[in-house]
Amino acid sequence: MSIKNKFKSYFGFDEDEYEYVEEETYEEQVESPFGKRNFAQEPQQPQAKQNVVSLQSVQKSTKVILCEPRAYSEAQEIADHLKSRRAVVVNLQRINRDQAKRIVDFLSGTVYAIGGDIQRVGMDIFLCTPENVDVSGSISDFVADEERQRW
Repeated sequence: MSIKNKFKSYFGFDEDEYEYVEEETYEEQVESPFGKRNFAQEPQQPQAKQNVVSLQSVQKSTKVILCEPRAYSEAQEIADHLKSRRAVVVNLQRINRDQAKRIVDFLSGTVYAIGGDIQRVGMDIFLCTPENVDVSGSISDFVADEERQRW
């Protein structure tokens, strides 16, 4: 090999031989009511795995559940609604303050675990939403000082 050829191969100027692969096609005669026709067909390749999108998050109708718990034990039922991807409005006006705080804490943890949101929409009223429900806007915060101290 000469020095000239070495430089060409080192810098990529030499002519490489490339292999071209042609896909085979074949013709198939298909009889139709209108006579025989020839169709060129590509060789069949195994079908690749198709992308499938699950539409479980799309429901026919979205429900909003209204709950007015009388005891802390009802918080699990509210959490089950959230896990079922339903929004829940919780009215805590008929329960004592300590149990109401425990329910809000429990629901806050549930909402965090499912990637949702919890918002206060009124005095002792909370809106808990799963991740598939978007809430826009806000409620003005004209709550009495006594109510602020409660939460």
